[in-house]
Formats: sequence, C-alpha cells, structure tokens
Amino acid sequence: MPDVLPRRLGSADAVMLGLAAMLGTGVFIVFAPAAARAGAWLPLAIALAGLVAACNAFSTADLAARHQESGGGYIYCRERLAPWVGRLAGVAFLAAKTASAAAAAGVFGHYVLPSHPLWAAVPLIVVVGGLNALGMRWTARGAWVMVPGVLAVLAVVVVVGLLWSAPPDWSPDGLSGAGTGAGGIAIAGAPRAVDLGALPHPVSPLGVLTAAGFVFFAFAGFARTVSLGEELRDPSRALRRAIPASLLITLVVYLAVGVALLHALGVNRLGMESAPLAAAVGGAEAPALGVVVRVGAAAATVSALLGVLIGVSRTTLAMARRRELPGWLAAIGPAGQPRRADLVGALAAVLIAVFAGPIAAVALSACCALVYYAVVNLAALRLPAAARTWPAWTSALGLALCLALAALLPPKYVVATVAVLVAGSLVTGLLSWRARRDSVGPGGAAASETRQDM
Repeated sequence: MPDVLPRRLGSADAVMLGLAAMLGTGVFIVFAPAAARAGAWLPLAIALAGLVAACNAFSTADLAARHQESGGGYIYCRERLAPWVGRLAGVAFLAAKTASAAAAAGVFGHYVLPSHPLWAAVPLIVVVGGLNALGMRWTARGAWVMVPGVLAVLAVVVVVGLLWSAPPDWSPDGLSGAGTGAGGIAIAGAPRAVDLGALPHPVSPLGVLTAAGFVFFAFAGFARTVSLGEELRDPSRALRRAIPASLLITLVVYLAVGVALLHALGVNRLGMESAPLAAAVGGAEAPALGVVVRVGAAAATVSALLGVLIGVSRTTLAMARRRELPGWLAAIGPAGQPRRADLVGALAAVLIAVFAGPIAAVALSACCALVYYAVVNLAALRLPAAARTWPAWTSALGLALCLALAALLPPKYVVATVAVLVAGSLVTGLLSWRARRDSVGPGGAAASETRQDM
C-alpha cells in the first residue's frame, strides 16, 4: 500500500471538484430563508457570504500546506492553539457537516417528492451512507460530468427567471400548507421553507447579515478544493489558482440565480418556497422545465451528500484515533474503510433530517461551520509570515465576519449550536482525559498530562 496518494490532478480538476462541492445543495434552498431576511438586498448578502468564504478558504489553504495530516481544522487547531480548541473545532465540524448531510437529503426530498419529502430523504441517506461504507468515492471525473449539468440547469433557471415574473397581484393567500410540484402545480401538504406566519421579516442591515449567514452554507464546500493538496501535481500553484477561480465562478452563478429568483418570484413568495428554483420556472407554463430543475437538484444533492458524509467519517476517524471519540469508531473494515464512522455519521444525519427539516438543518450547519472557521482563522493567525500565501488580514477579517454572521443567525439556531458545541466539547474532553488516565496509569503523572492537554 502506498503511503501517499498519487499526484494526478491539475488546477482545472481542483476547480471542478470545488464547484461540485459548492453547487451541490445550498443553491437549491438557501435563497428562500435569505430573501426572507434580506429582501431586495439579497445580492449584497450573497456577495458578503462569498467574501467570508474566500477569507476562510485562504486561511484553510495556508494551514493545510503546513499541516498535511488528515483531519482538517481539528488538527490545525490542536497544533496551532491547544488540544481543547482542536476538540471544539472537531465537534463544530462534525455538527456542521452532519447537519449539511441532513439538509442535502431534505432538499432532495423537497424537489423529488415534495408531498412527502422525508420518504425520499431518509432512504437516500441510508443508501449513500451504505455506499460510503463500501468505499464508493466522488472523483474528479465525476465532477467533470456533474458540474456542467448543474450549471446548465442553473442557466435555465436564470434565463426563465429573468424573462418571467410573478403576477403583480400575487399573494400568499391560499398557499399555506401547499407546496409546488414540477411546473408550479400546487401539492397539498407539501411543507414550505419558511412558516408563512413568520413573514415578512423586517429588512435591515442586520437582516442582510443574517441572510449572509444562510448563504454561507452554500459556499461551505470550498474546503473540498483545499483538501486536495496531496493529490495535486503542483499543490502550491494549483491551489493559488483553483481557490479564487472556483469561488469567483460560484459567486457569479449565485448572484445570477439570486437576481433571477427575485425577479421571477418576488421577495415574499421566494421566502416561502421549499423548492424555489422549481417554483421560478413553474410559472413559465412549461412543466418540462420544472422536471429538468428537479432532476438537476436530485443529482447535485446526491453527489453533495456523498462528499459530506465522507468528510464526517474522516474527522470522526481522526478524533477516535486520539480517543476523543469512542475508540471503536476508529475501526477500519476489510476494504480499508472506516465503516463504523461512516454508518454512525449517516445515522446522525437521519435523526437531524427527521426531527429538524432542511431549513433548520441549513441554519444549524451554517452556524456550526461559521464557528468552526472562526477558530480556523484564529489558528491561521498563528502562522509565521513565511508560511502564508495570502495576507494575515484575510484571516483576521474572516474571524470577525464568521463570529458576526454566526451570532446574527436566528436565535434558536444559535442556542442549539452553543448547546451542541458545549456538550460535544465536554464529552470529547472527558474521553480524552480517560484515555490519558488509562494510558499513563494512576498517580501524579496522569494528572500532569491531563492538565497539559486541557
């Protein structure tokens, strides 16, 4: 078995893999809750979320170049800050990506089976979790197939959305409790993205920041590009090109889609849709377009789910090896896969999908991810100047913006995030303490080691 991965990928492959991660889930759902908070200022919220993603990507890339061990921010923060900060980052990452997996499945359900989305979402997580456990992987070749297809679907949404707009006398009366099927057909019982009673939200500068927090969820896949360092032929050069290129392309696409959705649906209706892209083409009296959008959403969310669950299992594996999660999660199956970590991650995603729903999952994922990247930016500030590709002020800006956007998400999701992070940090800290006590033995030596670790 080789100790390193073969260096087969070039800059274009890295761009495509980054786009595949960022165009997988968020674009199909986040503009609804974001528009409910930002109103016509939605494009500004999208631009702000893109800026935050860029700062986070630059910090992550510099840290990845210095620390080439699997585990991401969990490893970076352990090495640059303290072990307990690393545990906090690991818990935040696991919570963010598990919620992201639930959101991806929820989006799949709302586009494929809007009348009963859970009937599609839960089996999808089970199937994809099983494929992960068997060793199925999303490759650069798959990204070259998927990305052009998704971009074509989004182009249809943009063109139709800019050419068609909602009737001026449209109102939400009569839509409560009904979703829209392919071609805009009302389906009784299909849940919407936002409770109608919660609208309209007052539009304010703080509302724009809240919207940016939601939209950040759609950019969070940028980390896929950063994680490719070991597989790139010229990592330094390729990442300098691929990270800005993939983020810029994604930003342009999101701005175009956001503007088209605002034009086609208007602020109020956009804020109520559980499948906004399908709704945007539904009014064009071309049911086939609605079907195309739903098929594109299904393909994109399946690929996103596959990648997200892999990230969950790999961080779970890294933490279990250090006994900061139960040691049995570090077991490797006969095919060389961490099957237990794969299956536990899928089970957690199922629970969130069942009890939270896609919008709650998006908000929880965004809040946890923003906390995670705030800590990563803090770790990046500890890098020496010679080890940085991008200036240190990008990390400082990323740290400030991450904390601001996380704090301004809806309060119930902020409270839930705090509860998850506190509980997770306590559990992982206790497991780490027990592991050190058992390995060192009773007496002062164990206590000394524990104090150093904490």
